[in-house]
Amino acid sequence: MRTDILHIGAGELNYEIRNIVGVGEKLQKMGVQVNWENIGDPIAKGEQVPDWMKDIVAEAVHEDATYGYSPTKGLLAAREYVAASTNSLGGAQIDADDVIFFNGLGDAISKVYGFLKPTARVIVPTPSYTTHSSAEAAHASDQPVTYILDPNHLWYPDLEDIENHIKYNPAVAGILVINPDNPTGAVYPADVMRAIVEICEKNDLFIICDEIYQNMTYNGTVSAPLCTVIGNKVPAICMRGISKEMPWPGSRCGWIEVYNRRRDPMFATYVQSILNAKMLEVCSTTLPQAVLPRIKQHPQYKEHLQSRIKRYERYSNLAYDTLKNVKGLLVNRSNGAFYMSAVFEEGVLNHQQTLPIANDEVRETVEQLVSGSNIQPDKRFVYYLLAATGICVVPLSSFATELHGFRVTLLEKNEEDFIEIFNTIASGIRQYVASSPTSPQHH
Repeated sequence: MRTDILHIGAGELNYEIRNIVGVGEKLQKMGVQVNWENIGDPIAKGEQVPDWMKDIVAEAVHEDATYGYSPTKGLLAAREYVAASTNSLGGAQIDADDVIFFNGLGDAISKVYGFLKPTARVIVPTPSYTTHSSAEAAHASDQPVTYILDPNHLWYPDLEDIENHIKYNPAVAGILVINPDNPTGAVYPADVMRAIVEICEKNDLFIICDEIYQNMTYNGTVSAPLCTVIGNKVPAICMRGISKEMPWPGSRCGWIEVYNRRRDPMFATYVQSILNAKMLEVCSTTLPQAVLPRIKQHPQYKEHLQSRIKRYERYSNLAYDTLKNVKGLLVNRSNGAFYMSAVFEEGVLNHQQTLPIANDEVRETVEQLVSGSNIQPDKRFVYYLLAATGICVVPLSSFATELHGFRVTLLEKNEEDFIEIFNTIASGIRQYVASSPTSPQHH
């Protein structure tokens, strides 16, 4: 084109969780039966929405009001319900004006980072959920600034690493926390969250906390909501939604809760700019907001959620027990959300390893995909696993981390199939590692 139209940060926008779908679909056409373990969509994996929930939605569809615009911030009844729910936790107190609805958290994330000054940075975890790390990097036209989640310590944040990044990078204005975490499945207790709040208070920073999985914890862990530990000094944006919890990902319904907005005039102006941007879109989708309080207050909702959590707990333990003894692999038990991340120990992966692929066309396709010397070793493994077994996972290196590994979901509904998937992953890793000409097993 006659003039450069590309945003300087466009190269940072990458979403491997969906990118790998293109490879999987290509291999499907060649006869590979694909198990999609890459994306956190419970509905796609066979979870059924209960009839009582469908009835509430069907009833709302017959109401003329659900076909109109909502107020820009969202329906008052929905915002009042959200505020009351947060206030009942006994921490930071908010009102309906502190709640803004978006078309899913992807929309909220885009606005929250997009309306920061380009030179102001939010330090994000590594590994980090791609939507956050990519949006933050794109707004700054630079690589994400990251703090370590330690796989040797339950994937908890490395607080010293956070402090060092803040100390030596004056551009850092805020900290992102995802709790429970995606991609690791870690759940941070109150003392970890309090320590991060203290760091922010000491350094005059704000917090972004993604709590989309807040009510989905297990194995005896309890996630500390930000509102219960933040006090009244540190400004913060908390992100929540219904896509994973109800689950209703296709609703595209999420919201932000703003804490301590008036503690800092600059932060208050920044939040207002996010709202102004939402005004340009008019509003978010009305129907899911209208049914949100009705669904969550239904007498069967708690039981519905608990039955799902119970299954994730069982599956997290089945997955952990299957992978924990695989040599060269570091795994932690998932305690929240429905993901597990596994890390290959340093030096385990190389560019000579393969898995046997019977179909010549499939094998040649994968060999072409991995032929570049700059492909990450875990991405190479993921492609071979997909082609040889049909199991589609996501390379961990695509989550803004230098660690090599993979993220897999706990969503497969059929327990026998779930066990088979993880047994296949475990045997696939052993076979892949042993295929190396430098591997001791190879000789």
